[in-house]
Amino acid sequence: MHQQKIRLDDLPLSPFHFKITALTFGAHLTDGYILGLIGIALTQITPLMGLNSFWQGFIGSSALIGLFLGSLFFGMVADSLGRQKIFLISFVVIALGSLGQFFVTTPLQLALCRIAIGIGLGGDYSVGHALLAEFCPKKYRGPILGSFSVIWTVGYVAATFVGSFAMKEGNPEAWRWMLASSTLPAVIILIARMGAPESPRWLANQGRLEEANAILARLFGPNVILGDEAPATTGGGFMALFAPQYIKRTIFNCMFFVCIVMPYFAIYTFLPMILGIMGLSEGFITEMLLNMLLILGAFIGIWCTIRFTRRGFLINSFIIITTALFLLGLLPDTQNALLIGVFALFTVTLSAMSNLVGVFPAESFPTEIRSSGIGLATAFSRFGSAISTFLLPLCIVHFGIHTTMLILGGVALVGTVISILWAPETKYLSLAQAAKNSVANENEASLLNKSAQEA
Repeated sequence: MHQQKIRLDDLPLSPFHFKITALTFGAHLTDGYILGLIGIALTQITPLMGLNSFWQGFIGSSALIGLFLGSLFFGMVADSLGRQKIFLISFVVIALGSLGQFFVTTPLQLALCRIAIGIGLGGDYSVGHALLAEFCPKKYRGPILGSFSVIWTVGYVAATFVGSFAMKEGNPEAWRWMLASSTLPAVIILIARMGAPESPRWLANQGRLEEANAILARLFGPNVILGDEAPATTGGGFMALFAPQYIKRTIFNCMFFVCIVMPYFAIYTFLPMILGIMGLSEGFITEMLLNMLLILGAFIGIWCTIRFTRRGFLINSFIIITTALFLLGLLPDTQNALLIGVFALFTVTLSAMSNLVGVFPAESFPTEIRSSGIGLATAFSRFGSAISTFLLPLCIVHFGIHTTMLILGGVALVGTVISILWAPETKYLSLAQAAKNSVANENEASLLNKSAQEA
């Protein structure tokens, strides 16, 4: 009997979908863990190595500098050579950089190790999100891609626990063990990824339909097809991101991403310092409560991705965090209770909307430039967050905490305007439809959204 063909976009979730999601999210767990550790480690490294504000900022932002470089380079390479190779190579780099931190003796050596880690993480961001999006059914694509924020936050909070425990021991070399501990998850993820398949969409886009269909048959059965994926219609390559049909989406993805992560990394890399300056520090308990709010916000973000349109969720979230940052800059230090409430709202909302940085870039570009688009958006965001992390200690010293918060509020305001002007609506569309970037496509998404709400 002839079996009815099912598109990859229309499949139910299968064990393989859970496996590829877990393999991809391993990078986000490691990323959150690595970036969460450095703020705690710096409290011990600073007096031991005699770090001034320059080296504090440079070491704090070094992994972000590496993310910028790795996202750009590996994103372009993955569109040319495929997703599978970079999916493995990225974690070789991360594991080696993590281990190297144990043996450093100077601030420069530590910064270079963390740049290497960032290069690996940046490559994995651009490739992992592309690979996951290219396997996900459209019904579950948004929640799955957005869920990375939960995993990242879990890694970040785990770093707080590990760091606090290590510091309690009073060992002057605790920071070495603390930073090098990221080697273990990196090696585990590297081993687990061996044997991961190539993306059938990328293979079909390269004209290698027979190989693409063989992977689909092996993973999902002989009746599964790609459906609407076709060989590349653009010239491909990095510069295609700036072609007339994609330039608006390229700018939007870079700008909204950077306007989220600049406040995020600037504030949370130096969270203990900021809480103390604002008069909100109550030690470990306050910090952990805020970390729990980050996790809560990440789960709320998954629900919002399912419940609301991508565009509406993004714009309203930007309005909330912009307002919160301006309030943090304007409220007097004597208003402790109000400051805590505003900071909590900012934390939950920022964590929730961060889910969208895994969704929009992956849905905005066609297969031939998807990794390049994700890589550019990630690189641009990490460049911005590296600058904000580097400058934040200097801004606090020269301008004060309130003016610094107003500056970050201005960054969030820019994100609000950019999102109102250019945020696309990609919900309910197949991956190929979402990347078409036409007015008719936007209208189709709106109609499908209206139908789903009425149902």
